[in-house]
Amino acid sequence: MKFRSEPQSLTGAIAAVFTPFTADGVVDLENLRQLIRWQLANGSDGISIGGSTGEPSALTLAERAQMIRVAAEETQDAVPFLPGTGSAKLDETLELTGIARDAGADAALIITPYYAKPTQEALYQWYKTVAAEYPDLPIVAYNVPSRTSVEISPDTVGRLFREVDNFVGVKETTKDFEHFSRVLYECGPELMVWSGIELLCLPILALGGAGFVSALSNIAPAAVSQMYRAYSEGDFETARRIHYGVHPLVDLLFAETNPAPSKWLMKERGLLTSDFVRPPLIPLTAPGQATVRKLAEAGADYLTPVK
Repeated sequence: MKFRSEPQSLTGAIAAVFTPFTADGVVDLENLRQLIRWQLANGSDGISIGGSTGEPSALTLAERAQMIRVAAEETQDAVPFLPGTGSAKLDETLELTGIARDAGADAALIITPYYAKPTQEALYQWYKTVAAEYPDLPIVAYNVPSRTSVEISPDTVGRLFREVDNFVGVKETTKDFEHFSRVLYECGPELMVWSGIELLCLPILALGGAGFVSALSNIAPAAVSQMYRAYSEGDFETARRIHYGVHPLVDLLFAETNPAPSKWLMKERGLLTSDFVRPPLIPLTAPGQATVRKLAEAGADYLTPVK
């Protein structure tokens, strides 16, 4: 909660942490605590749960609420905590956002409503409504059109930023790098913009982005955080070396549907108790396992050791 009043401090390499399950498909809260501790020990600048990597649409509201509370306890203001609290339903979004606020979250990461394909005016009203309900909590839009079939436009982001006091930023998970630029042009450097596309994490910094909310941090938190720090310190050669060095690991994440490949790898490495993913996802297939082994070997220098 200590970062809540200073949203400009929500910078750096923020880990988009898995939802760990037991082999029977039950949310494993103790394993979640272990994952967060491992992230903090290896340099992650913030913790996010409940984004796409966290399989939120396969969780109940009660499970999501429980995870938010546990993650807030584990971060304990050591780093910013930005849980995903969005849903396709407004009442659920409001409920989870309130739970996050009360648990001590520093901001709420709210996905654009999926399936319904709302207009830009509808998206404006959606975020304005949530922000008005919790004026003491920074609100961050989560733009991921590949999963939601709707994109929040730079104009709409700009309108929200100018007119809604606690709308502070957007996580951009789009490969359209021109979109990133237009968002920052529309709003100026005060808007916080994080990349959710792994291979755009370094480039977004050159445009004035705040950092990244990274699925790659689940397997390589040290490398991801070191890349951010190297760039911030002006060591562009090191930042580029890491950026290109993690390419095989980025390909690994998407060998099949995220997060199945990286969950399987981290179970093999001993950090996850199970590689269970909830339907409609399925565990990594045998051909996928062969691909992941090959890519993990190619990127082995950048995998963070598991102790």
